[in-house]
Amino acid sequence: MSYKITSRQRSAAKRLGVQIKPSTVKGKKLDIFKNGNKLASIGALGMKDFDLWKKSDGIEKAKARQKAFKSRFQKQRTKVGSPAYYADQILW
Repeated sequence: MSYKITSRQRSAAKRLGVQIKPSTVKGKKLDIFKNGNKLASIGALGMKDFDLWKKSDGIEKAKARQKAFKSRFQKQRTKVGSPAYYADQILW
């Protein structure tokens, strides 16, 4: 199963100066690349991200889940270059 990348996610990746592609790692959504070098694989395939929550349950539920993600990964998501950082910036 391949993950469908949204335009919001492509814009976020461009802003960060990275490229994103559907992941080749089993169970992951996206692979992050910079200058052709793989930096990380992010997002669990079985879990929803901001765009999937918004599509299925609406913007309010998506914002609530976004807040929960940001709280849960507070330490990791602030480390620039970490997988949690890219997940925060691109998926959430």
